[in-house]
Amino acid sequence: MRTMRSWFRDTTGGLPTTFWYLWSGTLINRLGSFVLVFLAIYLTQERGFSASQAGLVIGLWGVGGAFGTTVGGTLADRWGRRPTLLTAHVGAAAMMLALGLARDLWAVALGALLLGAFAEAARPAFGAMMIDVVPAKDRLRAFSLNYWAINLGFACAAVLAGLAAQADYLLLFVVDAATMLITALIIFTRVPETRQAGPTIDASVHAAPRGALRTILTDRVYLGFVALNLFAALVFLQHISMLPIAMGDDGLSPATYGSVIALNGVLIVVGQLFVPRLIRGRSRSHVLALASVVMGVGFGLTAFAGTAWFYGLTVLIWTLGEMLNSPSNSTLIAELSPAELRGRYQGVFSLSWQVAGAAAPILGGLVREHAGNDTLWYGCAALGLLTAVAHLVSGPARERRAAALRRSGEALAPTTAPRASRPAEASA
Repeated sequence: MRTMRSWFRDTTGGLPTTFWYLWSGTLINRLGSFVLVFLAIYLTQERGFSASQAGLVIGLWGVGGAFGTTVGGTLADRWGRRPTLLTAHVGAAAMMLALGLARDLWAVALGALLLGAFAEAARPAFGAMMIDVVPAKDRLRAFSLNYWAINLGFACAAVLAGLAAQADYLLLFVVDAATMLITALIIFTRVPETRQAGPTIDASVHAAPRGALRTILTDRVYLGFVALNLFAALVFLQHISMLPIAMGDDGLSPATYGSVIALNGVLIVVGQLFVPRLIRGRSRSHVLALASVVMGVGFGLTAFAGTAWFYGLTVLIWTLGEMLNSPSNSTLIAELSPAELRGRYQGVFSLSWQVAGAAAPILGGLVREHAGNDTLWYGCAALGLLTAVAHLVSGPARERRAAALRRSGEALAPTTAPRASRPAEASA
């Protein structure tokens, strides 16, 4: 019992109160994250669209997300984290309801585009706020806790959505919109603004012309890291677009898909809190490479699946890779982002997810229709292995850049204005 209490204290203790409000908002929002999980099934079975049309709609969600995350990152740095989050959540709730009421293909496509823009505009502001309030020494466990909340909500949502979809698909959109509004209310009443004026960019670390965008575009180390995340996301996001269609072809119901995909969240809920201790002190490049291999193998085995238990096994395998990938990614983004450009660096990283969100369903649909289902999953395995090799090659340069930014921050810290204390950031 004492060991369990000690582990719980080491995992959750000492984190700022603001973090826990953000964590609570994440959990509530994800408890209602029904729509994207079941959008492919909804479009093909309820609306009668083809797999290619469904892939196009989901891809437009990603296109809107690419625009939203770029604008959201800029607004988070210039306007503030808090107003950006509030605007994004309220706008996403309105667009969620509009998408649920849309019927024609053009209206569904437009709704998905706008929903993606609003929903993903919140991502860079949220990530920047997390980095603002959590000290560097606690970020690995803070991001792991947040990821745990995401998947606890996801696991519950996937099962509930499978049941709700059998009653009325519109209910999925209504509940999803409601949780977005509740999250906005938590931010409005409990979360203060965390943006602060930071030191100027150190020329020894970022020898780039003035201007945030030009600074990021000349940061080859960071852009290489973003590109590798794009390749991993192209594989990972097939579980939203092509996996439910493949399971439907094998005669499995939406409720079965919901139960199978819920295994992803269940495994993360059970095991994610142990991951920080498991990977602490290990090379992040090696961890990311291993994660890419495991995810590639998991998706590759989907080519042999035909029953619910086999699909469940593949989900459990690639989930292990996801659990290793997420905390290492999050801490690297924090260390590779200059303080005054955190929102925009977060936005560029989120952009890789949005580009993958647009490209994965379209490419997956095209490969599946023209080359076959097995070719799609074999391709996922190959891309996972190539990404792993690239992580091993590029890892040392990333660590040198992170160390340089740490030294720069330590050198500039005595000359910067002290940060105003906020009661909301007292230790929990």
